[in-house]
Amino acid sequence: MKLGQLLERLAYTLSGAKNLDTEIKSIEQDSRKVQEGSLFVAVRGTTVDGHSFIPQVIEAGASAIVCDETWFGSDDAKNLSSAVTFIVVKDCNLALAMLASAWNGYPSEQLTLVGVTGTNGKTTIATLLYKLFTKLGYPCGLLSTVCNYVIDRAVPATHTTPDPLELNDLLRQMVEEGCAYAFMEVSSHSADQKRIGGLDFDGGIFTNLTRDHMDYHKTVENYLRAKKSFFDGLKKEAFALSNLDDKNGEVMLQNTKARKRLYSVRTAADYQAKVVEEAFEGMELQLNGTPIVTHFVGRFNASNLVAVYGAALELGAKNEEVLVKMSELVPVNGRFESIRSPKGFSAIIDYAHTPDALINVLGTIREILDTKKEGKIITVVGCGGNRDKGKRPIMAKESALRSDRLILTSDNPRFEEPEDILKDMEAGLDTKELRDKTITIVDRREAIRTAILLAQKGDVILIAGKGHEDYQDVKGTKHHFDDHEVVREAIG
Repeated sequence: MKLGQLLERLAYTLSGAKNLDTEIKSIEQDSRKVQEGSLFVAVRGTTVDGHSFIPQVIEAGASAIVCDETWFGSDDAKNLSSAVTFIVVKDCNLALAMLASAWNGYPSEQLTLVGVTGTNGKTTIATLLYKLFTKLGYPCGLLSTVCNYVIDRAVPATHTTPDPLELNDLLRQMVEEGCAYAFMEVSSHSADQKRIGGLDFDGGIFTNLTRDHMDYHKTVENYLRAKKSFFDGLKKEAFALSNLDDKNGEVMLQNTKARKRLYSVRTAADYQAKVVEEAFEGMELQLNGTPIVTHFVGRFNASNLVAVYGAALELGAKNEEVLVKMSELVPVNGRFESIRSPKGFSAIIDYAHTPDALINVLGTIREILDTKKEGKIITVVGCGGNRDKGKRPIMAKESALRSDRLILTSDNPRFEEPEDILKDMEAGLDTKELRDKTITIVDRREAIRTAILLAQKGDVILIAGKGHEDYQDVKGTKHHFDDHEVVREAIG
């Protein structure tokens, strides 16, 4: 593709060779991948600044380089080769996203694209929309934490939201293979880093906002601002569907040009769910007054389901068909998955890795056990290494308050020592009562086995934090570890 074609929608100034007829063979943000004919985009990352590699990429044969105004005005930019075309922009992150879209033929404009953002529920809502519209007869794509799909072809996921080059390549594949709809999780990182820049969204959904990713965003205000920027950028023809039950639900819609819609499980809204009856096997809901029996459990899932319902109707699906197909949907891998033991207790595997998610899941388990008037809750939980340390004591305390027994254990320690993470969690157990019901077992396999040995008929074991993940991240290496496998092996 000619450089001039790639730059058609970009605001920029030219320097150096200023040759817009240059044939570009690839777009790269990784300097190690640059070769003759490449367009290199110097992105400022969280740990590495791509501008520092510009001399190397010139040496490697880059035909053109995208850099930002700050760098181009610095001493580092002086005396560089005039044989290379420099494209000077305000924001290299946004430029990369827009160039990736142009390189792939603006694929998002050829799809009905819906993004889902929030702390919890993104994977469930995006995946259920993908499954629902597939059941309604449409070829669909999915971009999610668990796995990406191009119709029924699985593409392994490495990030909640891929980098712009990978993201637009996947969207292009969806277009080429005939997809009509695409549903994707939009992480706060991707919004903040402009990975979704240049995408043409037809709808956005907000689930909730609680403490998470403070290692990156530093403050809740920054975290909220990143989420909100997604809605601020929606076009007026799109829909913006937000959770009225979250205190930030209406805040998300303040500046959007899209048509505003609200959903709730507590109060009157455009789309409202009411829980009629629930058990570990599923629950009966009313969606805008119409009864529906589902395979899902918990008020948090009622909230997810009414969001799916509302989004489907906003996209033009027929109410009766949506309700019928929604009753056929099943939970997403690693989200409140129940494994029944022959001894009469249940183990529930859930991805809950924030205080709010734990509170929701444990609250649901307690409500159901209270109706049965039997059974205790045994919780196995840990916290990931090299992430927000502030939530560790909160996770432990909230788990202990809502469990009869608590086992603290490892969960992707990464480059931290597991014992140090567990000490941070133990600091939240600020009363003798909470400490007395808690034990710490560093080895996650032994922790799960211990919980199963402790369980009696009618009890429920919650194994939280990893959900769909099938690995433990230790010192930079991912070792195979699947909570499902460990549970099934332990209960025989």
